[in-house]
Amino acid sequence: MGDQKESLRKITHTLAVKNEEISNFICSLKQSLDNLETNSNRVQEDLESEFSCLHAVLDEMKESMLTRIKQERASRTYELQSQLSACTKALESSEELLELANQTLCSSQTDGFSQAAKDIKDSVTMAPAFRLSLKTKASDNMSHLMVDFSQERELLQALKFLPVPATPEIQVSECQVCDNTVTVSWTIPEPDSKIDHYILEYRRTNHEGPPRVREDYPWMVVEGIRQMEHTVTGLRFDTRYMTFRVRACNKAVAGDFSEPVTLETHAFNFKLDSGSAHQNLKVEDLSVEWDSCGGKVQDIRKEKNRTNSPMHSPARSALMSPKRAPTARPGRDRFTAESYTVLADTMIDAGQQYWEVRFDKESKAFAVGVALRSLGRFDQLGKSSASWCIHLNNWLQQSLTAKHNNKARTLDCSIPGSIGVYVNYEEGILSFYNAKTKQLMHTFKTKFQQPVIPAFMVWNGSFSVVTGLQVPTVVQSGQRKNSGTSSSNASLT
Repeated sequence: MGDQKESLRKITHTLAVKNEEISNFICSLKQSLDNLETNSNRVQEDLESEFSCLHAVLDEMKESMLTRIKQERASRTYELQSQLSACTKALESSEELLELANQTLCSSQTDGFSQAAKDIKDSVTMAPAFRLSLKTKASDNMSHLMVDFSQERELLQALKFLPVPATPEIQVSECQVCDNTVTVSWTIPEPDSKIDHYILEYRRTNHEGPPRVREDYPWMVVEGIRQMEHTVTGLRFDTRYMTFRVRACNKAVAGDFSEPVTLETHAFNFKLDSGSAHQNLKVEDLSVEWDSCGGKVQDIRKEKNRTNSPMHSPARSALMSPKRAPTARPGRDRFTAESYTVLADTMIDAGQQYWEVRFDKESKAFAVGVALRSLGRFDQLGKSSASWCIHLNNWLQQSLTAKHNNKARTLDCSIPGSIGVYVNYEEGILSFYNAKTKQLMHTFKTKFQQPVIPAFMVWNGSFSVVTGLQVPTVVQSGQRKNSGTSSSNASLT
């Protein structure tokens, strides 16, 4: 009995699931019928509108061409009628003179003959008939206004519904990723003059393969592209890859998307390690503000989620197998006393990296640079062999100095609103740039014996960090130009 009930329950469940599937399918069919009605009415209205426009254009052209024929006929009729009237009057005058001459010749009176003959001669000389041009002033030929619309009729007879545009193909070899911009190029299998524009979509991802059903980031859309190339600017590369796809559109319909293409967007990403921050520094994501009240309690959720130690590495994260993820190590102590410092949570142990920091130029003191993991909790940036930095001082007199191992050099340059930091780990190069103009401010040349960490200090001020940036092309070019040459800015190593 129990087995039969269980079997019946399973059958009941199966029927219920099937009924729900059929119900959903019925709803889908009803929705499709409604959509079909709506879409059919829409395309029918569009078709009628297009033909109305064609009729209007043809009527307008017909009226214009008829008007020209009428104007040409009226003009020539006026010319010919004027010439006809003048000729008719001249003929009448000439006939009168001819009759007068004949009467004079036939007259038997000799008195006054000489004078009459002279008068007739003078009248003939001045007669309109001898001043007339007997060449027609206007032609009666109107063949130049004939028409032949055979080609146009063929075009009209060839009218048909717009075809769906062909699917574009993204040319990976022509795509470029540099300076936090991505240029995407594509082609169409065959020319299509009906294509009006293209739609490009892209989204960030940490997966190299084809797009998954569920992604962490939405598609971003760029519409109205007229060329078969587009450059997406102002990007922040906070994921390892970006996926792109494109489709063509004509006036009526959009074609299928191209096969998605995934491009690597390598950049240096990190967060601030709030666990290392001095208690007077209030850390909010990538922003830091001086808190003279001794440091407010950080959000408990952030404390739980924060990275305790800078164990991430941009070089390792690009090559690391998920099975060999490093185990976390205990976090370092907070900076204290007069070391108002906070470190990043990511080490630099290979490659070239770049980031920028925007700071309040009214801060009493501010510093940015790199430090070794071994930097003491009492150590101030630039005052030991474990850190290198640029330091802004607004306390008594404004100054901008490069500091390392308790040695300082005053920099002869204006104070920018933001500073770009460039690290070439293998070459032992640490350079600072005006982030806006990319003008070099100072370069340290050393040999990093162990990984370094982005480091920041602020007193009575604030700053925010910009990550996810690639090394700018102008910075790379300047570094190549200066490679192998000595720098006067490198004496603090």
